[in-house]
Amino acid sequence: MVEIFFILVLAYLLGSIPSGLIIGKVFYKTDIREHGSGNLGGTNTFRTLGVKAGIAVTLADILKGTLAASLPALFQMSDFNPLVAGVFAVIGHTYPIFAGFRGGKAVATSGGVLLFCAPFMFLTIFVVFFISLYITKYVSLSSMLAGIVAVIYAIIDGDIPLLIAVSLLAAFVIYRHRTNIKRIINKTEPKIKWL
Repeated sequence: MVEIFFILVLAYLLGSIPSGLIIGKVFYKTDIREHGSGNLGGTNTFRTLGVKAGIAVTLADILKGTLAASLPALFQMSDFNPLVAGVFAVIGHTYPIFAGFRGGKAVATSGGVLLFCAPFMFLTIFVVFFISLYITKYVSLSSMLAGIVAVIYAIIDGDIPLLIAVSLLAAFVIYRHRTNIKRIINKTEPKIKWL
């Protein structure tokens, strides 16, 4: 029980590492929370600091989810589902203790969890995301669509724990994008210009 608690806390703390804040302040002398959407995730970093910074933050956020999901294996707890640790990392990313509980929208870190737990699913939603992004130029819409496809994939796969975790993550991603949904409907959502 102590080990499980330790892993969950560590997973949350990993998720709480504010990649966007660190990269923005260290390399660009900019607090991205004061620009664009005010969000700490990759999308606002792309918009505020450019492609290089956006890629760096996105990869770092993905890595947080992957590392968190790998914790049960690292601590040799084979009976502890890595998806649970991954979910805690996503919560940390979204509500980071190191950044005043103002974080990202859970997309990249959720992807990182799936990269470890279900790599073929990750590859599938990665392709879906970029096809949608190329067509629509909306990161938010592409993120939500990837989440929905992940749920469909899990249903077809028949893995119940995976389905539960993916459904939670997808619902969380959609919830975090609720203001984006309104802007998409009103046709005021910003489109990317780099793809």
